[in-house]
Order: sequence, then structure tokens, then C-alpha cells
Amino acid sequence: MNKARVEAFTDAVVAIIMTIMVLEFKTPESPQWTAILHEGPYLFAFGVSFVFIAVAWYNHHFMFSLAERISKRVYWLNIAWLFAMSLLPVATAWAGRYLQARGPEYFYLLVFFLWSKTYLYLSVAIANDLDATNTEKAARLRQMPIFRFLRGWRLPAETAAVAVIVYFYPPSCLLITLSELVYMAIHTTPDSDRVS
Repeated sequence: MNKARVEAFTDAVVAIIMTIMVLEFKTPESPQWTAILHEGPYLFAFGVSFVFIAVAWYNHHFMFSLAERISKRVYWLNIAWLFAMSLLPVATAWAGRYLQARGPEYFYLLVFFLWSKTYLYLSVAIANDLDATNTEKAARLRQMPIFRFLRGWRLPAETAAVAVIVYFYPPSCLLITLSELVYMAIHTTPDSDRVS
């Protein structure tokens, strides 16, 4: 399958997801500066999700730069990854509207976990395809910090810990997610900014 077309389709879907999220942001009903505070929880959730998508796209771009071909398996796993990400606007709006409620925060955590698992399966599929053609690129993909994080024990352990913490303090889901995303934004593959 043509890699450029899959990348272009992926970029378009990601852009639409970001657009849907910003359209959920309501214009304040008053011209006073304090009116924006009523939208503060959604603005915070939007900020977290915006960083989420930015980090995801950056790593996805690097991963696809290593891919030499897009197999049917990789294509469908990429679609599954996009599906998980497409749930983000709903999770963001709900979590932002009810920042102190458990249900919306658990749903956001579930979306993050689904996104993580689909991204991991996509990464593994690309690495496995590369094993047949370019073991050096396969090794580079497996050395990506996000790959190691998602493949290791930390993802399930941290998800379980966050699930417990959310029960007592619901906003912790977005706060911990943001801290993980910032960590992943800082800890990228050293040459990730030199791909074409």
C-alpha cells in the first residue's frame, strides 16, 4: 500500500480531530475577563488533549518514516489507532465539563489506554515488517522511548494507579496524563527531528 497516501489520510483525520475539539470550546456569554473562567475546565482538558495529539503525531511521523511499506495489517492497525484517537473529542468535552466527576475522567483514562494499546500494536506490526527488510530500522523503532514505555510494565501499572487515584480525586486523570505526555514530548528518539 502507498505509504504517502496512508500518511496523508492519517494527517487529515488527526487535523479533523483537533478541529472538532476546538469547536467544543464555547464562546463566553460576557465580554468580562472573568467569563472565560467558566470555560476553564474545558480549556484545561482541551490543552491536555492538544498536547496528547501533538505528541502522538510527532511519534507517529517518526515511526512511519522508518516504515518501508504499509502492509494490510499495518493499515488496519493504523485505522484502529485513529479510531481510538477519534474518541478524544468526546472524552475531552465530557472530562472538561465535569472535571470533578469520576465517570468522565475514567472514560478519558479508557480512551488514553485504548490509544496506547493500538499505538503499541501498530508499532509492533511495523517493526515486525521491518525485520524482514531492514533490521536496523526495526531496532531503531523498538528503541523509541514511547515504544519501550508502552511495551513495558509501566503502562498497565500506571493506568491501574491512576484508576485508583481518580476515585479519590477525579482531576488527577488529566494532570497525570499531562505529566506523562510532557515526559514523552521531552524524551524522544535523538534523531527524530531529522526525518523527512
